[in-house]
Amino acid sequence: MKRQKHPLIAGTLILTATGVVTRFIGFFYKIFLSRAIGAEGLGIYQMIFPVYGVCYALTTAGAEIAVTRFVSCEAGKGNLKKARSVLHMGLFFSLSLSLLAMLLLYTGADLIAARLLQDPRCASLLRLLSVTVPFGACHSCICGYYYGLKRAGIPAAAHLAEQLARVGSMLLIYRVALSEGRTLTPVYAVTGLVIGEFASMLFCLFCVGAGRPSRGKRGRKDYSLASLARGMALTALPITGNRICMNLLASAEAALIPFTLRQYGLSTERALSIYGTLTGMSMSFILFPNVLTNAVSVMLLPAVSESQAAGRQDQIRRTLQKTLSFCLPMGAAFTVIFLLSGKFLGAFFFQSSLAGDFIITLAWICPFLYLNGTLHSILNGLGKTGPAFFNNLAGLMIRIIFILLFVPRVGIEGYLWGLLANQLFVTLLNLGILREYLTFARPS
Repeated sequence: MKRQKHPLIAGTLILTATGVVTRFIGFFYKIFLSRAIGAEGLGIYQMIFPVYGVCYALTTAGAEIAVTRFVSCEAGKGNLKKARSVLHMGLFFSLSLSLLAMLLLYTGADLIAARLLQDPRCASLLRLLSVTVPFGACHSCICGYYYGLKRAGIPAAAHLAEQLARVGSMLLIYRVALSEGRTLTPVYAVTGLVIGEFASMLFCLFCVGAGRPSRGKRGRKDYSLASLARGMALTALPITGNRICMNLLASAEAALIPFTLRQYGLSTERALSIYGTLTGMSMSFILFPNVLTNAVSVMLLPAVSESQAAGRQDQIRRTLQKTLSFCLPMGAAFTVIFLLSGKFLGAFFFQSSLAGDFIITLAWICPFLYLNGTLHSILNGLGKTGPAFFNNLAGLMIRIIFILLFVPRVGIEGYLWGLLANQLFVTLLNLGILREYLTFARPS
């Protein structure tokens, strides 16, 4: 008899393999950007992403998770037509909100850039970025649908298509700019982002169009679209509210770091250069191993939801224990690696000793950073979205307090201390909520 692959393991392996490829591409793309637009340009480019995060939270975050959970439930019952209706409902909600968000971001770009981000140069980037909001909403909902079906290959391929289109278009733009004697600016980098999101959306639409459920009887539906919409909204709204709040605070954080660095005594150019080095260069290394834990996190949510619905508490307990026994040793190993090689990595890849210093300091957050993503996914899978939100909110508030109190006095080191305190505190809070699953199950 043929042994069937466990969907959690198979999905994790697919997402990990694709994630490694896309992270490699993205990592060298960051190196290319740092040299093409400079550290200051990279800092300006990085500043717009928390604003995009707010748009994503408003239009997509809740809808994607609701689609994944409802599709997982219906697919488990063999009701693929209802699962398809879940996707259509998610797309309707998400695209309606995304068109509104695109309009607001486009018309309010000058105000957001000047008042929130404290840099008017971000306005043109935000206007261009607004175009990606509907693209991202569409492809995220479709990816959520396939995650719910435990078919991770299509979302993985969509992410790969997005990355290849982004990098390929940017390299083409670079060659054209060079031939015309123009220098690259952050606007070109955002153009690559738009092209990548558009390519990913087209790929997802092709897959979902080609993969219609098998023809069945044309009888009456045994469910009401209104009740389905109500149930999805009850799942999506708390997550959407939580994500909006978190991303608004993250946007404030992105604006506060250059601002407090100027209070420390640095020029605007130097403050943005340090911010770009930290977020665009050093964090690229620290987050690279996260590709594996991210893949685990994506597959954990439907798996834990399914175990909870079936009342399999021991299965949830074993899942948490395996997560801890994998993420903590992995994080400790990379802490040692980055401590020993941080200087070399910064100098070799970015020609920046400052990037190397940041890598060494950030190395200490690795065990907590890699663990927290999986713990958060387990909490969402258990339906504990409120406590998960509170924990992340508390951690973000710690970072903002460190920025306000320490960065004006000691410089960027104050923010790095805040990152460590944040990750440690959130890990303890997450484990506290999951403590009932931390006792080892007795062998049967």
